[in-house]
Amino acid sequence: MKKMTGLAVTLLALVALAACGGGGNTSSSSDSNGAKENQLAAIKESGVLKVATSADFAPFEFHTMVDGKDQVVGADIDLVNEIAKELGVKLEVSDMNYNTVLASLKEGKSDIAVAGLSATEERREQFDFSDDYYNPPQVMVINKSNESTLNSIKAFDGKQVGGQKGSIQEDVIKEQLPSARLVSIDKVPNMIVEVNGGSLDGVVLEETTAESYVQQNPDLMIANVELKTNDDEAYAIALKKEGSNELKDEINKVIKKLNDEGKIEEFVKKNNDLANSSATEE
Repeated sequence: MKKMTGLAVTLLALVALAACGGGGNTSSSSDSNGAKENQLAAIKESGVLKVATSADFAPFEFHTMVDGKDQVVGADIDLVNEIAKELGVKLEVSDMNYNTVLASLKEGKSDIAVAGLSATEERREQFDFSDDYYNPPQVMVINKSNESTLNSIKAFDGKQVGGQKGSIQEDVIKEQLPSARLVSIDKVPNMIVEVNGGSLDGVVLEETTAESYVQQNPDLMIANVELKTNDDEAYAIALKKEGSNELKDEINKVIKKLNDEGKIEEFVKKNNDLANSSATEE
């Protein structure tokens, strides 16, 4: 009887220990998840703000030589630099194809994404977004040899028009040039090459970016075609859907301050000049 009682006590003690251990693990897991869910706290703890971009979109993000080293620069990079300074952390920028930028954010490989991104309804289903920081006009870039013929929306019926894969420009083409044939291409420079060579009739770009490429390519021009600019085409910073409220608040404070001071326009102009001078030096 005593043996049975001793065994029972031992078993009860083991169960109790297991229960305590399980409770401790659950609490730890909850704390861990809580830390992960607060993106701002996680970034400050790591000391690094990881940014995903696609550096083929001058003057917003592009490659240039700085002190003999290839670096990613641009108006968007200046913006996220200011955000990193405000958070008191270092900036780490990863360059990738445009259509993988948001995937990087979703997979947790980056904290935010900035690449001339527009907060469309479709994207808002999967990601959170900051306030808008820049609303660019959309334009059509063509070869100068087609100036007299490609001078209206109707003129692009049946024509091949390039839009960067995954970009708002694809939607502009679908909605405003419904009879044109959309050609989706990963990189903007590749589209410019094809317009130069005649395999694309035109390419839709944000105005400042288009001006930069036209200045670098004397055979190209901005067509006399009026494309509408919508509010949902404005650029914003993408964040993870969950746990980003505190981070978004901090980012929005920086965006408001920079816009109030006219700094973002300055970033765009400065980097447009840099992109053009870099192209001239090459």
